Amino acid sequence: MSGTTAREGELFDFALRPLQEACVSLALPEGPALVVLEAETGVGKTEAALILVQRMILAGKGRGLFFALPTMATADAMFGRARRVMETMFTNPSLTLAHGRAGLSVPFRDLVNEGSRTGKSDDQSGVTSAEWLASDNRRALLADVGIGTIDQALLSVLPVRFQTLRHYGLASKILVVDEVHEMGEPYIAEELVALLQMHRAMGGSAILLTATLPLKLRARLLETYGGISESHAYPAITVAGGETVTQFDDDARPQKGPVMVERLSTMDEAVRYIAQSAAGGAACVWVRNAVDDAIAAVDALRAEGVQAHLLHARFALCDRKKLEQEVLDRVGRNGAGRKGFVLVATQIVEASLDLDFDVMVSDLAPIGSLIQRVGRLWRHMDVRPATQRPVPAPVLKVLSPDPAEVQDDRWLQKVLERGAWVYSLPDMWRTASVLFKAGQIRTPDGLRSLIEAVHGDEVENLPSVLDGAEAEGCGKAMAARHRALQNLATIEDGYRKGGCGADDTTYPTRLGDETRILALARQTDHGLVPWAQAEGVPSDELGRSELAALWALSEVSVRSKRLVGLDLPDQDRADIQEAQRYWPQWKKKAVTICPVHEIDGAICQGVCYRSDIGLLIYHSS
Repeated sequence: MSGTTAREGELFDFALRPLQEACVSLALPEGPALVVLEAETGVGKTEAALILVQRMILAGKGRGLFFALPTMATADAMFGRARRVMETMFTNPSLTLAHGRAGLSVPFRDLVNEGSRTGKSDDQSGVTSAEWLASDNRRALLADVGIGTIDQALLSVLPVRFQTLRHYGLASKILVVDEVHEMGEPYIAEELVALLQMHRAMGGSAILLTATLPLKLRARLLETYGGISESHAYPAITVAGGETVTQFDDDARPQKGPVMVERLSTMDEAVRYIAQSAAGGAACVWVRNAVDDAIAAVDALRAEGVQAHLLHARFALCDRKKLEQEVLDRVGRNGAGRKGFVLVATQIVEASLDLDFDVMVSDLAPIGSLIQRVGRLWRHMDVRPATQRPVPAPVLKVLSPDPAEVQDDRWLQKVLERGAWVYSLPDMWRTASVLFKAGQIRTPDGLRSLIEAVHGDEVENLPSVLDGAEAEGCGKAMAARHRALQNLATIEDGYRKGGCGADDTTYPTRLGDETRILALARQTDHGLVPWAQAEGVPSDELGRSELAALWALSEVSVRSKRLVGLDLPDQDRADIQEAQRYWPQWKKKAVTICPVHEIDGAICQGVCYRSDIGLLIYHSS
């Protein structure tokens, strides 16, 4: 299937860090191998994994690579980093990006277009992407190197259409799964276990990357390859059925040291702290759990004269991409103009963007999420050591009620609003209890104890008024696990019985609230055009594929229940029907076109859109 071959030699032209050095000499077992890399954010796990991939392929454990990430944003970011490394690792490999919006990635489109212009011959070098692979996520797994969301791999263990093709495409690959801790929910965890079991049965090898993996989940994943590990050491490299590496050389680069943790009781305290820090020249971020809370925080900061920026998932994709780039230009690794910069964001900054802040406020979140968020605080110490920071030490301020004062099950809602409903209440209380007692997040040696105190076998008992929330959470977890076990296609059933050719919506890769996609539009003299379309460019001057891409860039995804009772635009309107004239029937059913008023951004009563705020919903049932 694969036409490429792996190259020997060093992949990187920089001095390797301790975790990466350990992967150069790590003993690999005979046959299929599973390696789990556990280390804090920012230590080079991705590069360490690629070193292992090269060694595994040279050892005959695979002929290609599929890099699976938790979100489309993280997949896009990885694709941007991958091309040069793949060119070094392989001879003339084909490279694809596999997720629902892959066609909107500029680097990916450029690579496909370049291949279409030049073709691919035996005497060419470098990375290519053939149109026939790039045009369909199912075929994308047949490329030598695939980068995409974990969903593309999980569809190979569900009885959906083309499950066998996906499974076949993955079988010859080294499967690398990043941010495994984000796949610990009961439903997706069962899928991941099944994926690893099936991959091993086909002779495949895998590498799992994580910063905050609970030991119980690690044990389940290692068991899929016959491995076991009782070591509590952190960081660690664990080979299923092989060695465990827990001793690493010291990293000579500057380190940020322990991050002190302090509690904020009210939103007003958070606003004052950010405003004072920004006035002192610090680059600040406030990570909120819910979009509406993030919008409220920006409004409060701007009322105090702080020019706060906003980033969340309820922007049209074209606006979100622009905002992300602006943030990277200011507080990325090589950012400029960071002095006094203030960002309010949701969880999307936890993993997909390489950002570095001097000051951080976060809503209370489960310990794994807080550890991920802290990874964006004093991140690039080699570029900005302590002596160049406007504050004396890294401190995480957590907006949270006091875990020692729990009067009823509305404990969290008294401080957080919509953000109180995003995560499991028992996990939130246990996180607050252990974290405020510890008073710090100490990396790397202090992370394991924090994670296990929330997710381990001997967690702290909840206050009795929260017992109902614990019971409800256990019930939901059991139901999700049972549904996963019902949905999975099993090896024992064989291909004919195990696959029924169902639709992806019948057997989803993830459980969650139903969403509705809104496609924002502008009213022009030429009729309705996509929000992302440049002004003054008539739609009839664009090709169908260009127009389709612009509509996709104009989409916003919203939980359906937030839209109940709202009078969204009638899709039978003549101008909307005209705008949809080239749409396939499935898209007309799935996507709702929403013209945005030119002056006030209104879509309907209770809903409006602003390019600097995103989609605002004033009413919810």
